[in-house]
Amino acid sequence: MKYSALAFSLTLLLSCQSNPPQDDSDHKALPNIILLIGDDQGYPYFGFMGADYVQTPNMDQLADNGVLFTDGYVSDNHCRPSLQTLLTGMLPIDYHRKSDEIFQESIAGKELSRDSLRRLRREFDVKALALPHFSLLPKLLAQKGYVSFQGGKWWEFNYQNGGFTHGMTNGFSDKDIQNAGWFLKHMGGEGMELARVTNQPVYDFLAETDGQPFFIWYAPSLPHYPFDAPDKYYNLYKEADMSESAKQYYANCTWFDDAWGELVTHLKEKDLYDNTLIVYVNDNGWEQDPNQEFSDDPMRSHNGGDKGKSSIYDLSFRSPIIFAWANEIDKGVRSASLIHSADIPATILDYAGIETPKGFYGKSFREVIEDPAKHLRQNIFGNVINTRSKDPNNVMGDHVEGYWIRQDHWFLRWHLTYDELELFDLREDPMNNHNIAEAQPEIAKELQAKLKAYKAEKGVDKRLEMYALFNEQ
Repeated sequence: MKYSALAFSLTLLLSCQSNPPQDDSDHKALPNIILLIGDDQGYPYFGFMGADYVQTPNMDQLADNGVLFTDGYVSDNHCRPSLQTLLTGMLPIDYHRKSDEIFQESIAGKELSRDSLRRLRREFDVKALALPHFSLLPKLLAQKGYVSFQGGKWWEFNYQNGGFTHGMTNGFSDKDIQNAGWFLKHMGGEGMELARVTNQPVYDFLAETDGQPFFIWYAPSLPHYPFDAPDKYYNLYKEADMSESAKQYYANCTWFDDAWGELVTHLKEKDLYDNTLIVYVNDNGWEQDPNQEFSDDPMRSHNGGDKGKSSIYDLSFRSPIIFAWANEIDKGVRSASLIHSADIPATILDYAGIETPKGFYGKSFREVIEDPAKHLRQNIFGNVINTRSKDPNNVMGDHVEGYWIRQDHWFLRWHLTYDELELFDLREDPMNNHNIAEAQPEIAKELQAKLKAYKAEKGVDKRLEMYALFNEQ
């Protein structure tokens, strides 16, 4: 089968990647690691977050078995840039800036025309070409002898491209992207069967690598659309007093929960659970309260309502973050400390005894896990720049520029494209229904000033110019 220019280029890149040296340290001293990633999971919709109308017993148990950060935030309102942060410890804007530099060097060194580059982008986001040049979590862990497995959502061509030793996603060919189902190929291909069909590839990986410390990227496409949970999950909600779209979404939440519970059972049967550090985070948020009906509105149903995924509201970026490790991390701890998803890879590396690389935005939260009274971040902010946001005419959203910041109990959204500046008090208004920017002008001004400084620091205007260059029609 003839592969595209992208696949050929990826093969060349990967062939040039040397295997990292392994450390001779005693593997028994190293924790196994599982990064558990929810897909389109709204932060309110867990039992442990107070939603007694959603059945998530296994996730509730996980939260009880470790430290739960109730006020975590992810780096983007869509999956791919958010997942890239978990791989690289970088903010999306920094990751894409470095990717652009790599593209420029590629054009100069290989004499690629801009027309060729745009053609490749239309076939597949060519930023996958740049990924092996970054300090990736699986590659860094390999320095200590870790084997690694990718399963689930994965936009980066194939698992080898992300530095994993094993995985489910095997890339695609020219023929694949011309056929129906091409979008699933881009999302993760064979990896999309994880949990929705089977956990068996994870079990096979554990059997094959028995005795070695492992890192597992467990990212099922759940509770992500399609909302087609088996009857045994849907029937839990069938007679409940809630909207049809809520029943379907919560059924998928329980499906994810059950798949995770099956993996926990397997880990315990194989005597692996007690020495496994488990970290949970969502990729982005979602809006689906029990009384909201979205099933008759595909635009809202497929994109998490009006204030969930792809919006610039708290619901779109907030995620619970959990760290659990039997006998090593205290149980039943809840922390309101602000934490960023970029802090997750840095923290994992700390537990594995690996120094955080230069260029990481994230910082290790191990000291906060060990002493939840500590705080490392006074605020968390981010941007939505040339990524997707709500558009009533396009289910995939439209390209916009916007910024947000969470500080104390305040959340400020600054939507430049729509000329909106809104301030919310999360103590009184967690769903962001009441803009109080005019009632609290000093707070709004202070927080907007911080976002303006961030915008200037990151050179956003130059980033926008670069984006336009690569997307000329």
